[in-house]
Amino acid sequence: MRNRRHRSRAAVAAATAVLLGATALTACDASGGDSPAPQGPSADKPSPKPTPVWDTSPDSLAAVGDSITRGFDACSVLADCPEASWATGTDSEVRSLATRLLGKERAAEHSWNYAKTGARMADLPGQVEQAAAERPELITVMAGANDACRPSVASMTPVGEFRADFEKAMRTLRRELPKTQVYVTSVPDLKRLWSQGRTNALGKQIWKLGICSSMLADPDARDAAATERRAGVQNRVVAYNDVLKDVCAKDLRCRYDGGAVFDYRFDGDQLSHWDWFHPSKDGQSRLAELAYRQVKAKNPGDPGT
Repeated sequence: MRNRRHRSRAAVAAATAVLLGATALTACDASGGDSPAPQGPSADKPSPKPTPVWDTSPDSLAAVGDSITRGFDACSVLADCPEASWATGTDSEVRSLATRLLGKERAAEHSWNYAKTGARMADLPGQVEQAAAERPELITVMAGANDACRPSVASMTPVGEFRADFEKAMRTLRRELPKTQVYVTSVPDLKRLWSQGRTNALGKQIWKLGICSSMLADPDARDAAATERRAGVQNRVVAYNDVLKDVCAKDLRCRYDGGAVFDYRFDGDQLSHWDWFHPSKDGQSRLAELAYRQVKAKNPGDPGT
C-alpha cells in the first residue's frame, strides 16, 4: 500500500515538474522581446509584402491602335505625324505619355509606336504581337473608331466580332507577356466631332474625301434618315466601349479609361485644322494628359496626379 502511495506521489511530482517547465518555457518565449512570440505555421517566416498589381511607373511603353495614335493630320494634311502622338511622340508641345512617364531621353529608346492609320480592331492582335517583341512594361490601346467609321452604317464591324478581336489581342499579349500592363482608351465620341467640325467649310471639303463617311457624309443634312444614320454610329461606338470595359475588367493588369476619351469635349483648338476631325497637337496633348493621370492613379477611376 505504501509502495502504491509512494509511486502516486512520485508521478504527481513528475507531472507537476513537466507542467511548470512548460509554463516557464512559454513565459520565456513571450517575454523574449517587446512583442508576443509568433504562433502557428507562419512563425518560422515573415509574411511577404503584397505586390501591387498596377505599377504607376512603368519603364517602357509600346502603343497600338489607329490614326489618332499615329498623329494623323496633326502636322500636315492627310499625313501621319508620329512625333505628335499622344502616346509616344517627341514633340515638346504634346508632351506624350511616354515623355511624361519616362523622361525625354529614356522615351526615345524605350517607347515604340505600332499603331497604323486605318487600323481596325481586327488588326490589333498583329500589332500586339509586334509590340510584345519589345517586351514593354506598358501597352496603350486606342482602337475602334475605324470599326465605326465605315462607308455605311451597314458595313460597321458587328459588336460580336469587335469583342472577339479584342479578346484575341489580349490572349496574344498574355501568351507573350503575362505581366505587361495595358491601358485602354475609350473610342472617341464621333458624333461630338461631327457637331464641332461641320461648322468649318474646309473641314467639310476634306470629309468628302471619305473620312468616316458613316458619320460625316452629308454633314449639313438634318433630315430623319441622316439623324438615324448618325444615331446608329453613335450607338455602335457606345457598344464598342462597353466591350472594351468588359474585356479589360477581366484582366488584373488592364485599365480602361472609364470613358474619359469618349466624354472629352474636343473643341476647335483640339481638332486638326486640316480635317476638323482628328486631334490637333493641342488635342493630342489633352489625350496624353488624360492617359498620364490614369496611368499614375493608384486605383482605376481616381483622378490621378
